[in-house]
Amino acid sequence: MTSATDEPRNSELQLEETLLTAIKEARWYAVQVASGCEKRVKTNLEQRIQTFDVADKIIQVEIPHTPTVKIRKDGKRLPSEEKVFPGYVLVRMVMSDDTWQVVRNTSHVINFVGAEQKRGSGRGRGHVKPVPLNPSEVERIFKQALEQEPVVIIDMATGDKIVVLSGPFKDFEGEVIEVSPERSKLKALLSIFGRDTPVELEFNQVKKQS
Repeated sequence: MTSATDEPRNSELQLEETLLTAIKEARWYAVQVASGCEKRVKTNLEQRIQTFDVADKIIQVEIPHTPTVKIRKDGKRLPSEEKVFPGYVLVRMVMSDDTWQVVRNTSHVINFVGAEQKRGSGRGRGHVKPVPLNPSEVERIFKQALEQEPVVIIDMATGDKIVVLSGPFKDFEGEVIEVSPERSKLKALLSIFGRDTPVELEFNQVKKQS
């Protein structure tokens, strides 16, 4: 005989079993979204998952990022992030008509990435059939996001005018001729003894002139 205290426990166990089953069946899908709206889509979709009670079918919503370091004009380094796939959100879900509707009708979602099914007649684009991502591809994406060394991003390009902030060429002015983000260095032509001389400098040694 089942007691009243056993009922909530059994309900919790059933919910856990349902969730475990969904996790096993769920696949990752790429969803194209409006440019610059990735975070907004993630927030809205997570809210819709709760509203439509499909948390046991739409398991995870992610925007893969890689670490970056942005160097400002004054030379200060700011830790930041860059989206691996701008314009896309990854969703781990069990695909069905209901879950498709929840994702597809989220504001700023354009469509699932998949195979376009041609219309039988008439003009216009056909229906896009969502195609799950290859598990090894997903693993590579997230592994890359976790393990990649921070990429240095600097607001400088060839032809920019700079002034040196430190080192033996402090207060010298020059022009950028080469930028090497992977090495956090650049080359600039500085006027030394009346001659334009290429000098290699660290990013934090220079400031872009306005």
